Amino acid sequence: MRKLLVKLTAILLALTLAGCGLLPEKIDETLNWPPQRLYREARELMRGGDYEKAIEMYEKLESRYPFGVFAQQAQIDIAYAYYRDGEQAKALAQVERFIRLHPNHPALDYMLYLRGLINFNDKVGFYNFAFKQDLAERDPKAAQDAFESFKTLVQRFPNSKYSKDAIYRMRYLLSVMARYEIHVARFYYKKEAYLASANRAQRLLKTYPDSPEAEEALLILASSYRHLGLFDLSADTERIFNHNFPGSTAKIGGEPEERPWYLFWM
Repeated sequence: MRKLLVKLTAILLALTLAGCGLLPEKIDETLNWPPQRLYREARELMRGGDYEKAIEMYEKLESRYPFGVFAQQAQIDIAYAYYRDGEQAKALAQVERFIRLHPNHPALDYMLYLRGLINFNDKVGFYNFAFKQDLAERDPKAAQDAFESFKTLVQRFPNSKYSKDAIYRMRYLLSVMARYEIHVARFYYKKEAYLASANRAQRLLKTYPDSPEAEEALLILASSYRHLGLFDLSADTERIFNHNFPGSTAKIGGEPEERPWYLFWM
């Protein structure tokens, strides 16, 4: 009984001292670390996949030593850590912050590439497309943003080591966006919204004239014109279709030809 009373008294005393702020605060062992050590520890955490703690270490480095190469590299690595941790919004915000603060940084090509990657692997836009979910009412903004980032990289830094891969991704993104447009054109056609389906087919043909989806877009456009009573336009479109795709087996509302798609990883 006496031992129990002693334990209870000790617990009550500790709680009282804590409430009064008399207990010593936990000491941050990194407080006097130089930037080199902070950066090294953060990198080790990154290699181990502990991105959350790595970000905390990088942020300590940046706040304590805001000037110099280590702070700038920490900003780059924080963006990458957020990206690997699946935090797309935070990763994009960090990339934009870096580009704004360091518009002439030697690693600007990498940050443009990373911005493209973050959008490229956007879960809402790309994984839903990969698993053939209905995209008729989705805005492929992530794909467009990724394409623009890669395009900026290639235009500004054609000799960058990231440009070759960016070009491959741009080709894939063009296919994704064209396939999205044909999904939307089909959707409107099935709903008998023929003006909307014609407009979407025209948009595809204007924006992605060399895509495989142009074949079906012409067919949808010709049929939509016919339903709208625009028989001359329908006949002209059919002649273009027959000239460019003789013997075509494309059908409105049918499934697109299966083509491989790839996920690219950094």
